[in-house]
Amino acid sequence: MTERKGAVTFKGSPLTLTGNEIKAGGQAPDVELTGNDMKPVRLSSYRGTVLALLSVPSLDTPVCDMETRRFNKEAASLGPDVQIVAVSMDLPFAQARWCGAADINRVRTLSDHRDRAFGEAYGVLIKELGLLARAIFVIDREGVLRYTQLVREIGNEPDYKEALDAIRKTV
Repeated sequence: MTERKGAVTFKGSPLTLTGNEIKAGGQAPDVELTGNDMKPVRLSSYRGTVLALLSVPSLDTPVCDMETRRFNKEAASLGPDVQIVAVSMDLPFAQARWCGAADINRVRTLSDHRDRAFGEAYGVLIKELGLLARAIFVIDREGVLRYTQLVREIGNEPDYKEALDAIRKTV
């Protein structure tokens, strides 16, 4: 397994990401995650739509909360061909509770808690914390990765404008 030391920081302290760094232009990894109903969900099930994947450390933190709420709000202007999925290590029960409390109805949450398959395949698993780094991936209708944004300081929000422009360009 590839390790990238210092690829991201938390409060300025360098952290190690495990898994290969993936780049735009290649086929997006297809992994199985867990839905809020505890059923398996493959990322390939989103083929035929534009998929925006939000990798977040935990929905129950202020920055992840703000980011997911922002994308939930923006989803209305992106059209029906765009699906937004937030992936975290949070348990599916916690994700469902958080979505209900935050009135999240346009962003689907999926958990990587079982196998860490997403974190490793997308190169965003933080070795020291067992959480996912903050990143955004945009995948086109054919499953090709068209955009990546790794947020260097995981306590910071992503560049929303850049990410939303990439989503709109992919539609």
